[in-house]
Amino acid sequence: MMKKYISYSAILFSLLLCRQLNAQDDSTFPKGEKAPNVHHTGDVWLYHVSDADKTFDYSIVQAVFAKGAKLDWHKHPAGQQLIITEGIGFYQERGKQVQTVKKGDVVHCAAGVAHWHAATPNTGVTYLAITGNEPTEWLEPVKEEEFNSIELTISNTKNVEKEIMDLSKKKWDWMADKNVGQLDDLFHEQSVFVHMGGSWGKEKELSVIESGGIWYKKADVKEVSVNVMGNTAILLNNITLLAVVGGNEVTNPFEVTEVYVKEDGNWKLSALSFTKLLGGDSGK
Repeated sequence: MMKKYISYSAILFSLLLCRQLNAQDDSTFPKGEKAPNVHHTGDVWLYHVSDADKTFDYSIVQAVFAKGAKLDWHKHPAGQQLIITEGIGFYQERGKQVQTVKKGDVVHCAAGVAHWHAATPNTGVTYLAITGNEPTEWLEPVKEEEFNSIELTISNTKNVEKEIMDLSKKKWDWMADKNVGQLDDLFHEQSVFVHMGGSWGKEKELSVIESGGIWYKKADVKEVSVNVMGNTAILLNNITLLAVVGGNEVTNPFEVTEVYVKEDGNWKLSALSFTKLLGGDSGK
C-alpha cells in the first residue's frame, strides 16, 4: 500500500508540475477523440494519458469539454481526482450545492459518492481525471433546466456573500459604538458568544457591551471569507482587535467565526466566537 501511495502522489505532482511549465495556450497533451454521446450531452474529447495495469491500478485521462457539455450523474467505486487544467466548470455531489471549479483546482470524488461535473453554459473546461480501476456506475442525466439555472444560483450566492460581509462590518461598528439597539435586532434569541474567558448568551453579551465590560473599540479586519449553505452562512474574519477589557486597553489578533441564520427574510447572528492567534499581546 505504501508503494502504491508514493506512486500515486508522484504522478499527481508530476502532472501539476507539467501543467505549470506549459504556457496557457500550449496544451500538454493532444485534444484526443470526440466521445460518443452515451453518458453526456454536448461535445467532449478524451485523450488516454495512461491506462491502469497490474502495477498502477488507476487510469489518467484528459477530458476537454466544450461550453455547455455535461456528464450524467455517476459514481466511481474506487474514487477519482480531477485536476482542472483550463477553463471553468461545475462539480456537484448528491445533496450538496454546485461548486464552481477553475484552472488549478483539484477535486476529490470520494468512492461511491454520486456526482456530476461539466463545463458551464458559457465556458469550456479541461481536466485530468485520475480514476481508480473499477467501472464507472452511470446514473440519470442532469436535468437541462437545473443545469441552465446554475449560473443564476451562483450569482445569487455571491450576492448573499456580500450581504453577509456588509452585515458583519456593520456589526463591528455597532459594537464599537455600543449600539445595543441595532445589536439586539441582529442577535438571534438563542445566540451564543464564545470568548477567551467564557461563553454566554444574547442577554449577557448585550449587557457586557452596554456596560463597557468589553468595549470592542476597533476591529481591523484583515481577511474575510463566507460559506453559504442554504439559510445558514458562516463567516470567518482574521482581525486585529483593539478592545478595552476591565478598564485595560489590549490589542490581539483573532480568528473570529460568525454564524448567521436567515429567519423571516432577515439574517440573524446565531454564534460569535473568538480564537486568539499566536503572537498576540494579551487576551480577553
